[in-house]
This record gives sequence, structure tokens and C-alpha cells, in this order.
Amino acid sequence: MSISATEINEAADFIQSKIDKAPAVAMILGSGLGDLAEEIEEPVYIPYNEIPHFPVSTVEGHAGRLVIGRLQGKEVIAMQGRFHYYEGYSMQEVTFPVRVMKSLGAENLIVTNACGGMNKNYQPGDLMVIEDHLNMTNDNPLIGENLEAFGPRFPDMSTAYNKEFQKLAHRCAEKEGLTLQQGVYAGITGPYFMSAAELIMLRRLGGDVVGMSTVPEVIVAQHSGMNILGISCVTDMAVGEDLQGVTHQEVMETAARTKPKFISLVKEIIKSMPAS
Repeated sequence: MSISATEINEAADFIQSKIDKAPAVAMILGSGLGDLAEEIEEPVYIPYNEIPHFPVSTVEGHAGRLVIGRLQGKEVIAMQGRFHYYEGYSMQEVTFPVRVMKSLGAENLIVTNACGGMNKNYQPGDLMVIEDHLNMTNDNPLIGENLEAFGPRFPDMSTAYNKEFQKLAHRCAEKEGLTLQQGVYAGITGPYFMSAAELIMLRRLGGDVVGMSTVPEVIVAQHSGMNILGISCVTDMAVGEDLQGVTHQEVMETAARTKPKFISLVKEIIKSMPAS
């Protein structure tokens, strides 16, 4: 399913009618991490099902609304729950909110996720700054007619994850007494936890963590010229040679335990971001 500029503008106009100021920072909050949105001051809540052309999240742990307001002195817009390809949406539908948030004025994007750790040096509860990704979905949200008003036909993905934001995340983590991992996110379609052989393959290809989101949103954000910071929460170990198995409930429980330090880190990052 293709998405038109008209649909993007209609959704953006609807949201704009509910708010007074343009957001500078957009946030996509993944599984179990949505509580950060509760920290937003003077919030405006907009359920996804009220926004023209928006999909609706169907995954446990995703609240399914936009939260718009002020956080750490910055105007922000947060997706409290995201959309996934495995829910049956097209790549264009999955990434539709990124187009809308950019249209509202957000130049910076913080995208978060829960993921499995394939790097044997990681452990559950680690936070990882994404330095690059592997798109293993066999699909791409930019396929089809190019939206010229948003970006070029052939955007460069080699610099998708902003290096200055990566450095900023590490500095903020040091202030918070945290040590961050840094590595490559392998994006898959799901909706199943991968086989041992598949995980070994992904690690040999260069992946440090694996997850079922983020890559489509980052592709569209980069196409739109946004500054992107990605942070993954390692909720389980996905080492093929020593695979123990995992459930979605276990993923949610680890994300919940990691939540306090994650929230503190992202708040410090937003506080330290340069004013737009």
C-alpha cells in the first residue's frame, strides 16, 4: 500500500490543530519502554485511532497513542507504541508516523526497541547505541513512487545514525553512571524468535542484536533528513550456539526492569541536545 503526501498532510493537520508548538524531537518508544511518555509535561494525548490514516498498534506493551508536550526543556512528540510489519501493515504504513512527525517540524528522532543480544559480550539489561543496521526484512518502505517533497530517490544509508548523537549518548550515560554498548542492529520481520542457525548467520554477517522493528522507521527518517539516534534494550540473549528460548512475556519483564535507567538516559540526552 502506497502513502500519499495528501494523507501525510491530513494527519499532520489534524495533530497540529491539537497543539500550540511544533515538536523538535520525535521519539518512538518500543516494547515495555512507553512509560517515558508519562514524563512529558503538559501532555496532549491523541489515540492513534483518532488520527486520519494512522494504523493502530496491536501488540501487548504498546499503548497506541501520541503524547505531545515538553520534556527536559524541549518540545517533543512521542509514539507510545509503534507499528510492525508482522502485524500485516505495509512498510509504508509502518513508517507513516515518521513522515507525519517530520511534517510537524521534528528534526531529531530517538528510536528505541527491545531486542535480542547476539553479541556474546552483551547481557540482558544492557542498553546499546545503534551505530548501523542490517535490513534483513527483504522489503523497504521507499519502494514505489518517491515522495519528492520529503527526500531524494536514492538516499544514502551509510550515515543514517548520527555520529554526534552517538557520542552524546555515551557522554550522557557517563553522567548517569551507565556504560553503553555500541553495535549493529539486525532488523527482521518476525513474528517469531529466530532459530539457532538463523542467529548464528546474522551474527556472522555483523549483527550484534536482533529485533523486529526500527530499520523501516530509520530508513524513512533518513530519507526525510532527520537526525537519528537509536537505542536498543537487550532483553534476552539470542546466541545460536547456546539458545535457551524466550517468550514475549520474558522480553517485557526485562524491559520493565531496565526501564528506570533507560528513562534517565533518554531524559539526559534530550536535555543535552542542542536547541533547534
